[in-house]
Amino acid sequence: MGKRVLLVRHGHEPADDRVVTWATQAGYEIDTRKPFAGDLLGDVTDDLAGTVIYGGLFNAYDTELHPFLNEEYRWIEACLDANVPMLGLCQGAQQIARHLGAWVGAKPHEIFEFGYHRIDPVPGSDGFLDGPIWVTQAHFHTFDLPEGAVHLARSETYENQAFRYGDHVYGFQFHPEVTIEGFRRWQVGKEELYGRPGVQPLEEQTRLMHLHDAAQATWFYGFLDRFLGAAA
Repeated sequence: MGKRVLLVRHGHEPADDRVVTWATQAGYEIDTRKPFAGDLLGDVTDDLAGTVIYGGLFNAYDTELHPFLNEEYRWIEACLDANVPMLGLCQGAQQIARHLGAWVGAKPHEIFEFGYHRIDPVPGSDGFLDGPIWVTQAHFHTFDLPEGAVHLARSETYENQAFRYGDHVYGFQFHPEVTIEGFRRWQVGKEELYGRPGVQPLEEQTRLMHLHDAAQATWFYGFLDRFLGAAA
């Protein structure tokens, strides 16, 4: 079993998210790459246990405007070919969906989800969620379900919140990796979004954050246990 988890990041935020915390405690080496800053992702090697493609501010389809995305799509294809466990978060989920042939973009209504929003399991999701859960959101782009993927979760505003492709590939529109500290940075860094359709007021975000963050963390750490497990 591989000992390295490769993290594809789209910004320079501190690496204090739950993926890093879990993987470090599970005994994995953290291999962080930032293709937007010039990093290459290399080849799939025997020591690779899995990969996580994070969210960001780049449109998944803007490969001409942001050529580095082509390197990420090459990586997605290589991981699919090698059956490497892969998790896409927000933009990362959109990239996986697009690579699998699905539409990705903004719906005409341009309703945001920015705050803590409820998602629900869908029939046939095989226990992905035991019931509704409130999760961190920050998006207005979305994706169609790729052909052959299993639909796992929906919200009131966005039908496709999570999918599984095959046994080892997942895409989440939401951000369970984001801690309270990380979300507080977003509240400052995304200040221009307040007042737009679907964006919760700051006070409501903070109330829901304290109400639901612990349950979100418990669920996500349990998912990561099943997704990768401990390093052998």
